[in-house]
Amino acid sequence: MATSAHVDTFARDHLPPPAALPEFLFELPELQLPERLNVATELLDRWVDQGQGGRTAVIGERDGQPFAWTYAELQQRANRIAHVLVSHMGLVPGNRVLLRGANTPMLAACWFGVIKAGGIAVGTMPLLRERELQPIIDKARITHALCDARLADALRGAQGLCPQLAQVRFFNGDGGDGSLEAEMAAQPSSFATVDTAADDTALIAFTSGTTGVPKGTMHFHRDVIAACRCWPPHVLRPTPDDRFIGSPPLAFTFGLGGLLMFPLAIGASTVLLEKVGPDALLPAIERHRATVCFTAPTSYRAMALALANASPRPDLSSLRKCVSAGEALPAPTRALWKRATGIELIDGIGSTELFHIFVSADEAHAKPGATGLPVPGYRATVLDDQGRELPRGQVGRLAIKGPTGCKYLADERQANYVQGGWNLTGDAYLIDDDGQFVYQARTDDMIISGGYNIAGPEVEAALLLHPAVAECGVVGAADEARGQIVKAFVVLKPGHTGSDALVKDLQDFCKQAIAPYKYPRAIEFREALPRTETGKLQRFRLRTEG
Repeated sequence: MATSAHVDTFARDHLPPPAALPEFLFELPELQLPERLNVATELLDRWVDQGQGGRTAVIGERDGQPFAWTYAELQQRANRIAHVLVSHMGLVPGNRVLLRGANTPMLAACWFGVIKAGGIAVGTMPLLRERELQPIIDKARITHALCDARLADALRGAQGLCPQLAQVRFFNGDGGDGSLEAEMAAQPSSFATVDTAADDTALIAFTSGTTGVPKGTMHFHRDVIAACRCWPPHVLRPTPDDRFIGSPPLAFTFGLGGLLMFPLAIGASTVLLEKVGPDALLPAIERHRATVCFTAPTSYRAMALALANASPRPDLSSLRKCVSAGEALPAPTRALWKRATGIELIDGIGSTELFHIFVSADEAHAKPGATGLPVPGYRATVLDDQGRELPRGQVGRLAIKGPTGCKYLADERQANYVQGGWNLTGDAYLIDDDGQFVYQARTDDMIISGGYNIAGPEVEAALLLHPAVAECGVVGAADEARGQIVKAFVVLKPGHTGSDALVKDLQDFCKQAIAPYKYPRAIEFREALPRTETGKLQRFRLRTEG
């Protein structure tokens, strides 16, 4: 380890012991990173120093009107925020700073302000309430927070539960006395970015905590830069003229990478919008002439269905790259989007623990039903329960090694995620004859019925081919005779009504599309399915509710 710039050594002190860490690989020439490294220097200061500060960096909307900040303007705001953090809020390098807000240029400026000051950014999903914030604040021992004024109530409630959170500033409010903006106005526009070590922690990303106690995943400065140098240039291949847009929150590493780190790494621009559901994303793409879109499979399906009935149809002619991640991409959704737009989706699997995508395929190698190949810089394989590599065609546990890897914050679950130097993502995969990795299920989502192993996502993909189905979720339900049966929760398209006749039609349809033993023996119609804020289907809730 290089000499740390962190005065507050909490993060380094609570890293997993060396024996519990995965094996890190830096096999690409571009991954030979220096010992001193700061993400803000690489992604923001560098462009200004090179005379490109006038390029557009971030675009937002205020009162329905677009506005843009150049790289120089984003840097100046981040510098002023860094001064507020250090001079007014007493931050020392290594302190953790809670960041709360929907995607806006100001949230991006806060993120870089924290990093410039040597702090550790801890993003949180905007919809979290005080009792959900409390374990995050306690686990990471957070002392500072920068929060959108519209989310003030939940944070103040959390402050009452967490007295160590002593320093809080609010932004995106009226900008009056006591606001972050008012304090920024009195600060210099220049700031000497802290000379952090490459292996100083830059951010702690918390998992959603939907199935238990949240896990904090620590990422070094080198992790972020390594991620910028693997998947984007080798699979996405964006250009400085691209304009990124999408729905994942910056608190989610899929969003932080796709909508902030990756565009700024190449001098491109990004559109940060607060509310970007499928209904809002299509007109936003048209309005901002976006070229690269990041969102979840569910969103692509909803947008494709909306396009089929849109009059007038949104102008998506600017769009050239579409990235799907966050959950498995069903083959029918891929086909539906391509029919609607002519664009082949770039699929990928990543994880909060490894920061971003590590298995993916570009448009030329995209294959229905398959996720893709190991991203250059990463190795991937499929292991059995004893940790042995399996031959092609056999289902096992996806295992990954690369320049990033799991580093849980003081968490015994590190031993489950890292075994034998590999990161075990919790996904069941097989490798097909072409070497492509094909998703089967989450390892805890495999349904064992009458002695058969059935992957819920495969049944979901079959159901989605039916013209009446808008979305669906498939889980195992307890059954005395079979141990479990396949149960489907189905949301119907407008104009269709659930009935016994439709249940039988869906069952017969599935028997024609996949092996008959996999068909859903129980079907329940729902108005909506439970999803996380990032769009992931919460199958565990379907299991408990159904």
